[in-house]
Amino acid sequence: MLPLDCRLVADLRIGVIGGGQLARMMQEAALPLGLQLRLLAEGPQTSAALAVPHAAVGDFADADAVTAFARDVDVLTFDHEHVPTGLLHALQDAGVAVRPGPDALVHAQDKAVMRRAMAELDAPNPRWRVVADADALVAFGEETGWPVIAKTSRGGYDGKGVWRIDGPDAAATPFAALAGPQGPTEAQREADAGVVILAEEFIDFARELSVLVARRPGGEAVVYPVSETVQRDGICHETTTPAPGLPPQRAAELQRLALRIAEALGVVGILAVELMERRDGTVVVNELAMRPHNTGHWSIEGAVTSQFENHLRAVADLPLGSPAPVAPVVVMSNVLGGTNDDLLGTLPAVLADPGTRVHLYGKAVKPGRKVGHVTVCGDDVATTRDAARAASALLEGASDG
Repeated sequence: MLPLDCRLVADLRIGVIGGGQLARMMQEAALPLGLQLRLLAEGPQTSAALAVPHAAVGDFADADAVTAFARDVDVLTFDHEHVPTGLLHALQDAGVAVRPGPDALVHAQDKAVMRRAMAELDAPNPRWRVVADADALVAFGEETGWPVIAKTSRGGYDGKGVWRIDGPDAAATPFAALAGPQGPTEAQREADAGVVILAEEFIDFARELSVLVARRPGGEAVVYPVSETVQRDGICHETTTPAPGLPPQRAAELQRLALRIAEALGVVGILAVELMERRDGTVVVNELAMRPHNTGHWSIEGAVTSQFENHLRAVADLPLGSPAPVAPVVVMSNVLGGTNDDLLGTLPAVLADPGTRVHLYGKAVKPGRKVGHVTVCGDDVATTRDAARAASALLEGASDG
């Protein structure tokens, strides 16, 4: 197999591990570039498997399945961060171009590793500690004040593996969950030893923000505008870009922070830096993601180059596109499974507003499940938000926004 820089772009085979909606939207971005996507999906009916012609089925934690898949691609990237770090190191040692590589990706896989790295970079952290048992969590809570947040270091997503601990009586809860049936799978335990509980101070934040960076292997990077995000129960519901009321100088500081993190960790592809803004305007890093991110979905219609296209450009080592917004305000609203099972039947009512763009993920409707999103570009925050919220509400089964 030729090195990436010796191959024609049209011959590049980009392997994506994970069959969710992120991989599905990567396929949409790959087609205009002539890039060939290959998919390793959890099943034949996953969101991306329905859209990507070359889709294999296999477990992302199965070394044999992942290794066989990697033999047929030129570069490997991800729909999620859960592929075991040790497996990725083995692939990289065997000559597979893994982007982002495991030394970077581990900071999105393991929150304790991420916290240590942020401390070394002097990036803003909350007070935090790895706690071995309920007594250690109680001691942390007594020092910082209650409530505190407890998280599993690996495996949590969309609010799972995260607990608000209001006092000593609840301190055993995360440890019981870690040992129970909803904890890491046996394959994950074997491949990634050391899943621990991380304690963090509770941040009484005013809002949450997100900054996305796209970075190539050689260091070229672009940064998207700062977005304001609305999270409920750990699930992203809405983003507004650029973040309303954020002074330009402050926005530039946060963009520089995200660029600095991407450079220091050696990220290739998209890095999402999720932030919590305190009421005094200061921020702390909440989490990192190293793949296209829900808070960047607005960029499909709202930016010159979407996060999905820039992710593929970056992992294929192609020049990056402009992240500049195309409208004064862009609002993305997630569509979560609700009372409406007939998403397609609702489209005429939603699309009656010609400015509303709809993305459905091909998923069966289940309560609280992300089944799509809508995006509206506009001139002012209030009107644009109202339009996006009304559209997603219709798709979810509400009679109005």
